[in-house]
Amino acid sequence: MIDVAVITCAGDDVDVDTPLLRDALRAEGLSADVVVWDDPAVTWSDYRLPVIRSTWDYAPRRDEFLAWARRVPRLTNPLSVIEWNTDKHYLGRLASAGVPIIPTTFIDRGTSGLFPNGPFVVKPTVGAGSLGADRFLAAEWDAARAHVAQLHREGRDAIVQPYIEEIDDDGELALIFIDGDVVHAMNKGAMLNVNELDRTALYRREQMANTEIDPAALAVAQLALRTANATDLLYARVDLVRHRGQWLLMELELTEPSLFLTYSPTCVDALVHAIARRVTR
Repeated sequence: MIDVAVITCAGDDVDVDTPLLRDALRAEGLSADVVVWDDPAVTWSDYRLPVIRSTWDYAPRRDEFLAWARRVPRLTNPLSVIEWNTDKHYLGRLASAGVPIIPTTFIDRGTSGLFPNGPFVVKPTVGAGSLGADRFLAAEWDAARAHVAQLHREGRDAIVQPYIEEIDDDGELALIFIDGDVVHAMNKGAMLNVNELDRTALYRREQMANTEIDPAALAVAQLALRTANATDLLYARVDLVRHRGQWLLMELELTEPSLFLTYSPTCVDALVHAIARRVTR
C-alpha cells in the first residue's frame, strides 16, 4: 500500500507546491504519488492517506466533486469539512456565531438583492480563487445584476460584499495552520483591481510575500477555526483583511487552499510531519 496520495487536478504545473510536497514526503521515508482527483484509473483504497491539495477545478462541478469525496476512504481533510466549506454560505453561519466577517449578502438563485452604495464585489458562493469574482464601482448596479444573472444561469448562487479598499494598499493576510497551529503568514496583494483575464499565474505569484503574524489577526483566525470545529484539521488557511482598524474574516479555506509551501520550509516540515503522524496512526 502506498502511504500518501497528493491530490491535484488535471493540467500542467497546476501548483508549484505539489512536487515540493511529494519530494519532501519521500525524503521523510513515505511513499507518495501525485494523483488527479477525477482520474478513473486511480484506486483510492491503495493509499493509506489521500490528501487533497490542489483540486482547483472542482467549482463548476461541485456535486461531482462531493460524490467523489464520498467514495474516497480516509480522505484528508474529511468529507464533512469539504461539504461545509465548499459553499461560502458558511460565512453567514460564522457571522451568526459571532465571528467578525466582511458584511455579506447572499443572492441565491430565484431571488434578487440590493447592492452597496460604494464599491463592491460579486462572486459565486462556490468558487476557487478569484475566478468568477468581479469588482464594481458605486452605482454600477446594472452590470452587477447582469453578473448575478449570469451566475444564476450557471446554477450558482451569488455573494455580495463591499470592496474593502484597504486591500489596495495593505493586501490580505493569510494565516496557515497545520494540525491547529499557525506556522506562517502571507500577504496577498489585491486581485480584483485588475481584469479577471489578467490574473495570470505569474501575476498571482507576484502578489505574494511572507509577512509577520499579527496577534490580533491570529485571535480572529483562531475564533473562526474554533467556531467551525476546525482546530484539529491537517491544514487550514484563514484569509483576513483589516478594515477600519479591525480584522475581518474574508474566507476560511479548509478544502484545497494553497499553503504557499515554497515560501516556508517550516511549513513544509510541519505538514510532512503531520501527514507522517496520520499515516502511522
